[in-house]
Amino acid sequence: MIYLDNAATSWPKPPQVIQAMADFMKRGCANPGRSAHEMSRQADDAIFHTRELLAELFHIADPMRIAFMPNATYGLNMAIHGVLSNGARVVTTMMEHNSVLRPLKTLENEGRIHLELIEPDKMGRISLQSIKRAVSGSTSLVCMSLSSNVTGAIMPFADAAKYCRSKDVLFLLDASQGAGVVPIDVESMCIDILVFPGHKSLLGPQGTGGIYVREGIPLRPIIQGGTGSLSDQLTQPSVYPDALESGTLNVPGIIGLGKGVSYILDTGIEKIYLKKQQLLELLFSALENDERITVFSPPPEQNSGILSLSIEGMDSAEAGYILNKSFGIYVRNGLHCAPCAHQALGTRNSGLVRISPGYFNDESDIDLTIKAIQKIAGGMYRE
Repeated sequence: MIYLDNAATSWPKPPQVIQAMADFMKRGCANPGRSAHEMSRQADDAIFHTRELLAELFHIADPMRIAFMPNATYGLNMAIHGVLSNGARVVTTMMEHNSVLRPLKTLENEGRIHLELIEPDKMGRISLQSIKRAVSGSTSLVCMSLSSNVTGAIMPFADAAKYCRSKDVLFLLDASQGAGVVPIDVESMCIDILVFPGHKSLLGPQGTGGIYVREGIPLRPIIQGGTGSLSDQLTQPSVYPDALESGTLNVPGIIGLGKGVSYILDTGIEKIYLKKQQLLELLFSALENDERITVFSPPPEQNSGILSLSIEGMDSAEAGYILNKSFGIYVRNGLHCAPCAHQALGTRNSGLVRISPGYFNDESDIDLTIKAIQKIAGGMYRE
């Protein structure tokens, strides 16, 4: 079995991620911040340690500005519904995931916001110039991905964020693809709100993620409830992270996420990015000039770790099925929860085969995958 679906969820996880979660479940799994007993305090300390690690990774000055979410989708909804008011003008791109587009389109369909979508080039890239053209004095929010989950194209997010800061426009970065591979510095890059999942390139478990909100940004919590703080009041606390963290947190998952982030910090994000580039280079070298195959991803130096392709005369679902059934290779096929991106790329009817190597893949995995795709393209395979 060869797992090349890391853009969906990274696998395998570092052994210390699994071990830390199991150890915590065995040793004690109390609610953090709810009780004064030792087990509760240990959970609270472990969660704060993960906040500190994330703050180090993303260069966040105050770890308490990070709130944990069940996943990036929750964080994006928290951000979008929390900062926008009626009549707001929002700029985003056609390359966004449905976790961004669906909440924005819902608000647009309700007549509450004005939405503008920026079109990409044929490789799914968004130019800084197109962002500057779209942003005006009436723009309230610009929301964009660090990297496309369809093509892997790294967006000009840092330059876009700095431009938005100069125009007093809020900038929301969806780092679902790229966090843990591409360096992020929220301070120097002028990122106002950052949303990230734990289960992709941060190497943590599913059911984890978070949101960073720069101090001074008014964000209305879309969920209210118990926080363990100010329990005598019937209104949601305004202090962070309690304002956004209602209910019991996924403590074992957050501890596992902390170990994943520790692994990245110890290994070095540059080393991880270089490894992905090397694996992508093998794929590009072998496949991009094959006339039976069309590649829809930019080259490795502009890419967070994805090669998406189509095979002549074959739907992506069929290609993905054959890779799984006949070769034991796991990839993602279809529309990748990003229909506007596929519309822009002209692949909405057939979808694409998305190959996303991880840090724990090696050259032999890529060699076998190349041979399998070439056999499929040439009709030389057994179902």
